[in-house]
Amino acid sequence: MMGVEFDFLDKIPVAVLGATGSVGQRFVELLSHHPWFDLTTLAASERSVGKRYKDAVNGNFQFSLPEWVAELTISSCKPPLSENIIFSALDSSIATEVEASFANAGHTVISTAKNYRTASDVPLLIPEINSSHLKLLDVQKFSGGKIIATPNCSAIGLAIALKPLHDRFGIEALQVTTMQAISGAGYPGIPSLEIMDNIIPFIEDEENKLESEPLKILGAIQQDRIIPAEMKISAQCNRVPVTDGHLECVSIKFKKKPSREELIEAWRSFKGDLEGILLPLKPEFPIHYFEDEKMPQPRLQRDLDRGMAVSVGHLRECPIFDYKFALLSHNTVRGGAGGAILCAELLVKKGFIFW
Repeated sequence: MMGVEFDFLDKIPVAVLGATGSVGQRFVELLSHHPWFDLTTLAASERSVGKRYKDAVNGNFQFSLPEWVAELTISSCKPPLSENIIFSALDSSIATEVEASFANAGHTVISTAKNYRTASDVPLLIPEINSSHLKLLDVQKFSGGKIIATPNCSAIGLAIALKPLHDRFGIEALQVTTMQAISGAGYPGIPSLEIMDNIIPFIEDEENKLESEPLKILGAIQQDRIIPAEMKISAQCNRVPVTDGHLECVSIKFKKKPSREELIEAWRSFKGDLEGILLPLKPEFPIHYFEDEKMPQPRLQRDLDRGMAVSVGHLRECPIFDYKFALLSHNTVRGGAGGAILCAELLVKKGFIFW
């Protein structure tokens, strides 16, 4: 059922697990006015079950909260639920068992947690880049359901910026240094006395993810497995006092060195796997390139294309590798809830989800 169409007046019911957390709240914000999806169930930890959503978040909702959402009663994170599509913003400490229980109960789980990202039969999905990896859903062993993972918030921006370069010129190696926003640490996040007037050069397990996940994302699918991309990545990750938006500085070496003009053209012309496919959260341009050497900046570019685009700039030659540049992506939209919702839109459009 490629390119399935349906009456958008009859929205698809969806649920959010971990709805009271930072990423869960972003799901609520984006789904509360989504043209395809009807947010019908919010689920969270047992201490919140039975409360109204506005009471469960204790007035600390980070976005504009519609009254009908505020009055929803929190459910338990236990299957079955009436919705087929389940968005999971669960903490990694519980995500493995809970997400599997929903998949085994026949639900389609789209997860922002790290737990299934390395599983050989779970696509680590960025719709513009590796929609072919959805073939892995055919070999999953869950009882009637499926799990799709979204990448680490820094890996998403990096992989999108790398995709057109790797396809055209081949990437041999790269070094990336991140400056990651405090919203990436969740709510309530880092104590103010630790992050104010400070930079923390450590984020637990983050460098590991950034060095490994792009290899799977950019890898080729052969039958029922993914052959990782052959490149070396060295990552250094820092937490900085910025609210939203991860900035990454990349030095890159190619198998075939392109000209500066060829790099810029590759970024600007990139459409990816979604070319010609109409999806509500699809960015008009996945990558925006800026000639101004002071760009991109979190405060100025993080919300481009509703926070779904990646901004690239400050491209110049590198004295050690071939080139270096900066990229920026919104960590809780493109790198979190927005990226997961875009995955669900693609699954619906391509007929992987029925309701």
